Amino acid sequence: MAIEDLSKNAAREEMREPLVRAVNAADGDGSGHGSAKGDQWMVYLSTFVAVCGSYEFGCGVGYSSPTQSGIMKDLGLSLAEYSMFGSILTFGAMIGAITIGPITDFLGRKGALRMSCVFCVAGWLAIYFSKGAVSLDIGRVATGYGSGAFSYIVPVFVAEIAPKNLRGRLTAVNQLMIVSGVSVSFIIGVVVHWRALALIGIVPCAVIIFGLFFIPESPRWLAKTGRRKEFELALQKLRGKDADISDEAAEIQEYIATLDRLPQSNLLDLFQRRYLRSVIIAVGLMVCQQLGGINGVCFYVSDIFEQAGFSPDIGTITYAILQVVVTGLGAAVMDKAGRKPLILASASGLILGCVLVAISFFLKVHELARDAAPIFAVAGILIFIGSFSIGMGAVPWVIMSEIFPINIKGQAGSLTTLVNWVGAWLCSYTFNFLMSWNSYGTFILYAVVNVLAVLFVIAVVPETKGKTLEQIQGEINN
Repeated sequence: MAIEDLSKNAAREEMREPLVRAVNAADGDGSGHGSAKGDQWMVYLSTFVAVCGSYEFGCGVGYSSPTQSGIMKDLGLSLAEYSMFGSILTFGAMIGAITIGPITDFLGRKGALRMSCVFCVAGWLAIYFSKGAVSLDIGRVATGYGSGAFSYIVPVFVAEIAPKNLRGRLTAVNQLMIVSGVSVSFIIGVVVHWRALALIGIVPCAVIIFGLFFIPESPRWLAKTGRRKEFELALQKLRGKDADISDEAAEIQEYIATLDRLPQSNLLDLFQRRYLRSVIIAVGLMVCQQLGGINGVCFYVSDIFEQAGFSPDIGTITYAILQVVVTGLGAAVMDKAGRKPLILASASGLILGCVLVAISFFLKVHELARDAAPIFAVAGILIFIGSFSIGMGAVPWVIMSEIFPINIKGQAGSLTTLVNWVGAWLCSYTFNFLMSWNSYGTFILYAVVNVLAVLFVIAVVPETKGKTLEQIQGEINN
């Protein structure tokens, strides 16, 4: 057994050498790999097409809030039936998260985007033509599946096509488009019929399906599947016809060749020693993102403002505008500030926001300083959503798209996205129960979770700014 172990270790070291050489070569020259002079309009176009999937995701999440009274009145639904309709999106998304990783590896990134669009379009049409609760729920599950799929595919595709100097901000546009979709759906839903809003939800899918005819497939996926000529054409198209892609192409090919000599991966392989740190980082960030209270605050923000004695309409509109603006700011500074500083600042702001809201509810419960309670509530909620939008919303998805080697990216992405959606459901499901138990205690609990998030990021999460995907994965997984 000792001789076998020594042989395995020697073989592993032999396979690791090309990867180390590639990473060292990349470290020696910070100017290559996407920074060569070239026309990058195709990168921006490809990103735009992909993030329409994020906008579609936001449309699905934002659909149920403004349509509740209209759907219940027109179809005669009970509150329980409508609650099922609203929440079942999450279960569809969980199914999408479980299955989309391997599908994306098999069909390619563009193929998976098309498939997700088909599910969303079918779901919106089912909702549009609904005559009762069953067809509504079927449509909602279908749109949920597409949303769960988009939440994985979009950041992965954008990270794989972007040059390293733009990857952070382009991947962060994913979160910006999600919150934009939620906010626009909420605003439009106030003035249009719920059936019309369902048809509007199809528009982003139409843009994706049309746009996919004009953009290239992910070069890294093409290299992984052995399509060398298509890989080089796609990379050249993304970097510009005058750009020198030789170094970047060689590094990607050498890295893929190293991975190909490893055994075919499955879900259990994620827990091997070489990948375990990546799994801990990605899953840990998703747990911190969801259990810190965002979905409880997002889904019930009007009730929070109302309970605190502040106008829910003014509060919600301010919340929606701030969310979009700050998310855009976070995307703009992602590649300058770095991932780790942004998420640490974000989590620290979440702690402050939770403490202020807790103080507000404490004052209200104990009938102290009644005039000050609404001020603490509004300040706390706005600090909370602004802090979440600047880092905790986008950075976990950016890092998830960067740290997994392509041979396990499908399984790892499915697991990470599933954890995110389960966390979203858990937070939104328990929020009302926690508020009934103790309103200020709920936000103290969220503050504690965000303190743990700060400690987790400091101890475990690496900085990935300015590095190629191959460099990042080589440093983490070897």
